[in-house]
Amino acid sequence: MATKSKAANRVKEYTFIWEGKNREGKRVNGETHASTETVAQSTLRRQGITVSKIKKQRYQTGKKITEKDITMFTRQLATMMKAGVPLLQAFDIVGRGHANPSVGRLLLDIKSEVETGNSLSTAFRKYPLYFDALFCNLVQAGEQGGILDALLERLAEYKEKMLAIKSKIKAALFYPIAIIAVAVVVTVVIMLFVIPAFKEIFTDFGAELPLPTQIVIGISDFFVEYWWIVIPVPVAAIWFFLYTWKRSETMQMVMDRYLLRVPVFGDLVRKSTIARWNRTLATMFAAGVPLVESLDSVGGASGNYVYKVATHRIRNDVSTGMSLTSSVQSTNLFPNMVTQMISIGEESGALEDMLGKIADFYEDEVDDAIAALSSLMEPMIMVVLGVVIGGLVVAMYMPIFKLGAVV
Repeated sequence: MATKSKAANRVKEYTFIWEGKNREGKRVNGETHASTETVAQSTLRRQGITVSKIKKQRYQTGKKITEKDITMFTRQLATMMKAGVPLLQAFDIVGRGHANPSVGRLLLDIKSEVETGNSLSTAFRKYPLYFDALFCNLVQAGEQGGILDALLERLAEYKEKMLAIKSKIKAALFYPIAIIAVAVVVTVVIMLFVIPAFKEIFTDFGAELPLPTQIVIGISDFFVEYWWIVIPVPVAAIWFFLYTWKRSETMQMVMDRYLLRVPVFGDLVRKSTIARWNRTLATMFAAGVPLVESLDSVGGASGNYVYKVATHRIRNDVSTGMSLTSSVQSTNLFPNMVTQMISIGEESGALEDMLGKIADFYEDEVDDAIAALSSLMEPMIMVVLGVVIGGLVVAMYMPIFKLGAVV
């Protein structure tokens, strides 16, 4: 309740650009953050500045902030920290130089939070839409241990690897989805415009049409008469399905469980989830975060609700004294190789290295699975398109072939 009240009472601040003279009469300019222009002028007056001109800074609308933007920012910040650039100056450089104005505003807001005395991890936690618990926990561990630059570099590497896996999966799915979408559009155009033209020609024949032709014409008649249902309803159904999938926990649980069982594709989902799970745990463990606290972030980062629930159960088991190997094995979600390597890591005290090796192995497996899936999908798509489009063409030409045989 106290947290909510504090958030509710927090006044929104704006950036004001000003010009004026200091106590020595020298012309100066800069920017300040305040809730209103009056507050900004009062603050500058207390600093001994006589303001001659002040205006609120207006930003461009900007695009949506993506995971790629956050990954790029993490890498830039890590590089600057390694080079010895002060934290606030690094935020200023990255924020003002970013191509997306939305990212620039976000980074300058975070910089303002740090300037007011908040820690960097606290500032990140105020923007959970862009910085998850894993990100904030690693930054906090870096601040507490005095190794923020090293932790940021490790975090940048982690996010780059996760982004690479997601990009490869999206690239593998883009081609078949694009082909199927084009095939659907072509089929709808044929049903609405091409087949009705053939129907008028066949009406003049006066002969009974072959059964396949009658079926296709019947489907075309349904499309023409009920186009206002045939086109909008499937589109709305797909949109509603995707919308619910993103926002309904029940739908996520059902779909994530189903995806793991889908032939061929389910194996790819499982391998990518195991790779993310181990990579996340290795990154947290290497940062010095205790195992139980690390598992709090690992479940959500795995990207699959089934593994998220299982990780919560693993965390509870580990917190009661059970070994990580036994708790992981009890879920029946991880291959025997994973549990064996975790066991070796626990016994030898090299758990971080073993988790990293598991992640490397399954990331390579994901690459191989994507290559195999891409080579398999192409002939399957061609067969489906040949059957659908070719079937329509043959059905519409059958009466013409029949007429030619009679003549």
